[in-house]
Amino acid sequence: MNQAPLTMSDKGFLTLALKRQSDREYSDRPVEKEKLLRCLEAARIAPSACNSQPWTFIVVDDPELKNKIADATSNRLLPLNHFTKQAPVHVVIVQEKAKLTSSLGGAIKDKEYPLMDIGIAAEHFCLQAASEGLGTCMLGWFNEKKVKKFLDIPASKRALLIITLGYSKQDTRKKQRKELKDITRHNNYGKVFY
Repeated sequence: MNQAPLTMSDKGFLTLALKRQSDREYSDRPVEKEKLLRCLEAARIAPSACNSQPWTFIVVDDPELKNKIADATSNRLLPLNHFTKQAPVHVVIVQEKAKLTSSLGGAIKDKEYPLMDIGIAAEHFCLQAASEGLGTCMLGWFNEKKVKKFLDIPASKRALLIITLGYSKQDTRKKQRKELKDITRHNNYGKVFY
């Protein structure tokens, strides 16, 4: 079985998946509230372990506050995230307490279900944004203590991800990914799927 090359002309979900990328250059065009609400709705309906929905989304679009959050995503020593002030909206995802069944299951199986859940919700948000013609970038590198202070997030909670959102000035890039044959196995770890 040969791997079929995917292109933007393909139909369906794969087209959207190809379009979604980490955008690091944004125009100053504001994001329409209706589009932002649809992105949040896509995240809201994401699945989660035991339907815990262990998340709160903080939309930051006040320019002064957004720039403070952007400053917390970069530093002078490492050339990371210096593009974040360009994005007109930042969405901070706060981890909430999981349901008891999810917490117990996670403890028994040694898995952090809320982290998986938040990843799924974040990707739902980003895929909806791509379908709206918007660009996003998920950021895990930021000064959490500062972000929590700026947004009055309780000390007992974690700010896990920031998603920048806006109209990208970048063209869709070709995906640089491992070949399917290098990441799939068939019925056991040692047998390649095809």
